[in-house]
Amino acid sequence: MRRPEEGVRYECSRSMKTFSITIDIKAPPQRVWAVLSDVEGWPDWTPSVKRVERLDAGPLAVGGRARLRQPKLRPAIWQITKVEKGSSFTWVTRSPGLLVTAHHVIEPIKKGNASRVTLSVEFSGLVGPLVAWLTRGLNQRYLGLEAAGLKRRSEQEPRLADDASM
Repeated sequence: MRRPEEGVRYECSRSMKTFSITIDIKAPPQRVWAVLSDVEGWPDWTPSVKRVERLDAGPLAVGGRARLRQPKLRPAIWQITKVEKGSSFTWVTRSPGLLVTAHHVIEPIKKGNASRVTLSVEFSGLVGPLVAWLTRGLNQRYLGLEAAGLKRRSEQEPRLADDASM
């Protein structure tokens, strides 16, 4: 098994229902937020997402929805349940017997102009533990791809459009 790069920490709950990754990014939280909150842009920086279609206009807000298409998974509609502008959002997707909750958290790092990001996915409901166990490798792989892609994109020089949104 390869060692994670410096500044990256993977975690999996003992019950195998929650998977998370934490990564340090050499970019200020507002820059990371600009990249992360542009969910329709995710396919540009992570191969774990093929397409995102926002079903509501405007900035991320509680109740907002998006349709995600990911390799090896069925398309899913995710609904935002919590937003702290500039620092976090949580969304959920449901199917019979299953609730999947994904958290995206950005924290400033005291040293320098940097951020610490934690991405996590949690499975609950009647079939949640089974689905989590069956997809554990894919969950860990996708979280790794998403964290690495977010780091790469956030550490790049911002485009003019990104500057306007900060």
